[in-house]
Amino acid sequence: MISRDLTAEIVEALDENPAVVLLGPRQVGKTTLAREIASGRPSIYLDLERPSDIAKLQDPELYLRDHLDKLVVLDEVHRVPELFGTLRGLIDEARRLGRGDGRYLLLGSASMELMNQSSESLAGRVAYRELAPVMASELDEGIPVSTLWERGGFPRSLLASRGRASVNWRRDFIRTYLERDIPQLGTRIPAETLRRFWTMLAHHQGGLFNASEFGRSLGVDSKTVANYRDLMIDLLLVRKLMPWHRNTKKRLVKSPKLYVRDSGLCHTLLGIDSFDALLGHPVLGGSWEGFVVENIAGAGQLDAHQLSFYRAAGGAEIDLLVERDGEVWAIEIKRTSTPKLTRGFRSACEDLQPARAFFAYGGQERYPLADGVEAIGLRELLNEVSASRAAN
Repeated sequence: MISRDLTAEIVEALDENPAVVLLGPRQVGKTTLAREIASGRPSIYLDLERPSDIAKLQDPELYLRDHLDKLVVLDEVHRVPELFGTLRGLIDEARRLGRGDGRYLLLGSASMELMNQSSESLAGRVAYRELAPVMASELDEGIPVSTLWERGGFPRSLLASRGRASVNWRRDFIRTYLERDIPQLGTRIPAETLRRFWTMLAHHQGGLFNASEFGRSLGVDSKTVANYRDLMIDLLLVRKLMPWHRNTKKRLVKSPKLYVRDSGLCHTLLGIDSFDALLGHPVLGGSWEGFVVENIAGAGQLDAHQLSFYRAAGGAEIDLLVERDGEVWAIEIKRTSTPKLTRGFRSACEDLQPARAFFAYGGQERYPLADGVEAIGLRELLNEVSASRAAN
């Protein structure tokens, strides 16, 4: 079992809030983490995809009132949205009775739907945390970063005994998501159409998103493509990185960049089944960029509005900008053993004057690359991001 960096933060959030929503795609390890947290205190666990557990909630208020002094873990809670109003009443009742707040850990794999449902009913009573696939900072010494990059961070893929078993798990995961999980959410999109869209995103990993071009390839209009994109973002399978658009007189790119969030799924969608095949594939650079972006987002628990990229018409460009408490970090991301700054990165740093600037490369040694810019390996960069998060 891999120890997750988010564990202590979730425990702290439960101590401070009546309810905590833990978001993450299916199979990312939410249930395992929730059970680990629950094992240290009186608790009950209900899986709302299991008929026997759903049957216990025929009268949810009556059932849950008997467990006001326990941590109640509700898995896949977005499937029973009417529970949120009940939870609000029970939280308020527990407060009046002096029986604690009634702690609830709510697990879900559909981000916007769950956040909308919970924020309407549990306003002022709920905190949100997102569990990403395993990050480089969470790896045991025996697992190299290259294996995490190749296989992705879903635990069963990462920890598979053989490379072929990892590939097969990811293939089955993709098929199950398309053929079962997404239709269960009430979305009526043919599985093959969504697979083609997902695969196109993998081919364009880290590229600017043009809905019209995708639409022409899929035979649908740009609005439909935007709906597909928003669905995959909501399911926490795709990341949209918005362009920087403030405090500059330069003419900037306005289109977002899209990434398949898990590098292993990206590779499987493209038919890449080994590390050697990855090294020879045109997606190599985009895959490394997406991998680093996801690790930084996870290590810093950064919201989408804290991450962006910079690209001006004249060629000035920064792969990733990280914002926190008014401070901006500029990060260039290239899979190389000999990092060299481009004129575009230098120009962009002159435009934005970031507080810190890094070149995230494929090596491990950390050293000054230019005035105010450090070459840095991924693990050490994540330590910097985590330290900044802890300090704030």
